[in-house]
Amino acid sequence: MQVLVTGVTGFAGGRLSGHLVESGHAVRGLVRPASRGKLADLERTVEAVDGDLDDPASLARACAGVEVVYHVAATYRQAGQPEAAYRAVNVEGTRHLLDAARAAGVRRVVHCSTGGVHGHIEHPPANEDAPIAPGDIYQQTKLEGERLARACGEAGSVEVVIVRPTGIYGPGDTRLLKLFRGIARGTFPMIGDGQVFYHLNYVDDLAEGFRLCGEVPAAAGRTYLLGGAEYTTLAELVALVADVLGVAPPRWRVPVWPVWLAAASCEFLCVPFGIEPPLYRRRIAFYTKSRAFDISRARRELGYAPRVDLRTGIGRTAAWYREQGLLG
Repeated sequence: MQVLVTGVTGFAGGRLSGHLVESGHAVRGLVRPASRGKLADLERTVEAVDGDLDDPASLARACAGVEVVYHVAATYRQAGQPEAAYRAVNVEGTRHLLDAARAAGVRRVVHCSTGGVHGHIEHPPANEDAPIAPGDIYQQTKLEGERLARACGEAGSVEVVIVRPTGIYGPGDTRLLKLFRGIARGTFPMIGDGQVFYHLNYVDDLAEGFRLCGEVPAAAGRTYLLGGAEYTTLAELVALVADVLGVAPPRWRVPVWPVWLAAASCEFLCVPFGIEPPLYRRRIAFYTKSRAFDISRARRELGYAPRVDLRTGIGRTAAWYREQGLLG
């Protein structure tokens, strides 16, 4: 069928687009003109349509004749970025896309939210009905976008499926590069005891989960956490990465609160001047907030079955970092 993917030039959206092409679908990708160079190999298999989430006319063109929209585009965390930038894309951009999908007669919208809307997981693992407690502006605006999508589905004109992915990783992504590089160089600081939980999701497994959300009839109106088959403590994850890289795991640890105060000070001094802080509080949250989720609903209702175990995924990611000369 004809599908539209937003965020096609990003990591998750790009892999999803390739997976949908491999599954036999005709894939159209919404691409900002300035990002066309990022299409790379997808340009041969994906119909690229110029547009932007703040341009309703372009969204109307992109949605024309489309049966399923996969809305993956978002503004991710960036130090010093104003709240208005998150709201413009993650909330208002979502509103514009939903309006265009409804007007074009799109049958289903699969909306990408984030497992982060649950905040710190007090009693892991959390399922889709666990308390909602976004911890930063990114998570807050993703939750607002999710609520807009759900309301659109409840209005009855478009089927809506909400996806809350856990931490996405794999070859091609650099969000975990600092972790891998620090461990490889022996400079990774373990802040705290490392006993918080971390739940990753290999990008190919996530792409298949998205496809299922777009195709399984019973998914309409439902919300799904999509994560890997296993989660670990941060300390276990660090030890696994070290083992895959063939280096010793970090031996020294730093108390949380002195570092948190230093991060707050850095933000206070740097952010008003548009300077990227060398240390920031969100980074400390990586060491202090648990993220562990129960994916049984997706298994049961979608047939979602993650295939890439954590060691294999970490190995593939490390190999890609090495090939790119990123571990140094």
